[in-house]
Amino acid sequence: MSAPRMLGTGSGIFRRKPIEEIDGSAAGGLQRTLGLRQLTAIGVGGIIGAGIFSLAGAVANKTAGPAVLISFLIAGIASAAAAFSYAEFAGLIPRAGSAYTYGYAVLGEIVGWFIGWDLLLEYTAIVSVVAIGISGYFNDLLGFLHVSLPAWMSGAPGTEPTGIAPGSYKVNLFAVLLCLIIAFVLNQGMKNAARFETLLVYLKVALVVLVIVVGAFHIKTGNYSNFFPFGLSGAFTGAATVFFAVFGYDAMSTAAEESKDSQKHMPKAILYSLAISMVLYVLACLVLTGMVNFKDINPESAFSSAFASVGLGWLGAVIAVGAIIGILTVLFTFLMGATRVGFSMSRDGLLPKWFSGTHRKRQVPHRMTWVLGIASAVIAGVLPIEEAAELTNIGILLAFVVVCIAVVVLRYKRPELPRTFKTPGMPVVPIIGVIFSLWLITFLQWQTWLRFAIWFVIGMAIYFGYSRRHSALNRPASPEVESESTSD
Repeated sequence: MSAPRMLGTGSGIFRRKPIEEIDGSAAGGLQRTLGLRQLTAIGVGGIIGAGIFSLAGAVANKTAGPAVLISFLIAGIASAAAAFSYAEFAGLIPRAGSAYTYGYAVLGEIVGWFIGWDLLLEYTAIVSVVAIGISGYFNDLLGFLHVSLPAWMSGAPGTEPTGIAPGSYKVNLFAVLLCLIIAFVLNQGMKNAARFETLLVYLKVALVVLVIVVGAFHIKTGNYSNFFPFGLSGAFTGAATVFFAVFGYDAMSTAAEESKDSQKHMPKAILYSLAISMVLYVLACLVLTGMVNFKDINPESAFSSAFASVGLGWLGAVIAVGAIIGILTVLFTFLMGATRVGFSMSRDGLLPKWFSGTHRKRQVPHRMTWVLGIASAVIAGVLPIEEAAELTNIGILLAFVVVCIAVVVLRYKRPELPRTFKTPGMPVVPIIGVIFSLWLITFLQWQTWLRFAIWFVIGMAIYFGYSRRHSALNRPASPEVESESTSD
């Protein structure tokens, strides 16, 4: 498939995609099948998952205590400020790629590349984190059934619990298989995959509501007495860790070209999914830290263990089964997001065209899906959940910074563009998103910065060695078009 011919604005590494040409109908082979209900389900599916079933317990136990609730609220405020910006762009640019496409169109190719390259790692790592989280519940379920797996396939190296000899774990095999299964599902076509996703989202929301209602009857208010056991800084540090649990709408917005009416439905789906998810997160955190003292929370399977501790082991088993099924939706949303970003970058010439190949019958980017599915499986198999989670956050926060800045720049530079949704409180709300995101970045550990720096250097080498020359915007336009064009 030949690269689309576009006449960009600007020059050099800051050349930009003309927004007027980004109409969502460009050649690419993606099929429009998603309505508002399915888009919202994909958003909720991406937001609610490991944040409740895995990270809430881990952060409460090790970082924030009962103030994990504050951690989610802080992260939610930053996420909401950015969500308004995403909603405005989603209604304006109905094209696959989300933050990558928005940054490319407003701030230039180098910024678009930086964010796209960044999101490939972040989204793929999120898939790995969630797969690891599900495997914890899977092991918990097997324990309830008095079944044990061979030690070598039970977890990543170095994650052996007390009582298991160090070095016994070789690979988290269940997490690896989950990543590959989701890649297979995504390759069955978006229409069928979205039905699968929507069904699991309904099941997951019902499960969370069950946890909240039943758990509320077992809350001991004394567990809240030491609300900030790690100090206020612990709540802030926890916010930086759980931040990836309060986005997902951004990955959902990468499916703009597969929405039946993207400009109308995508902004609504972004805001609906975040609002639904935050309500459930706040209530679930209250229940978890009220049922069990934060010191006794099991970081790997928080709710199953909590209900077992109050004599409701059978409900813990139900939660374990539901968590395994329900968190699959997060895998689906973010692997879909990663593949659509990679697909868009390849279609624009910034990655080899081979990656933008679509399946002849199912019309999905099957090559990119398998490449990223395998990559996420490798990460899930060999890294502990904390290291994989920290790997995700810095890039998403920087993507939020770019989108918030871009929406302000475009609002004042091109106020005449038709917008189906406008960010309220301009420019205050986007600026809040920028400040919160940059602030949360400062709480990440130096190892996260090191990994990110390495990935950034690799990305810059690829851009200047390959992408800049092969970009669709680097191809000369026809003389007729060139003579009529003007550069700003």
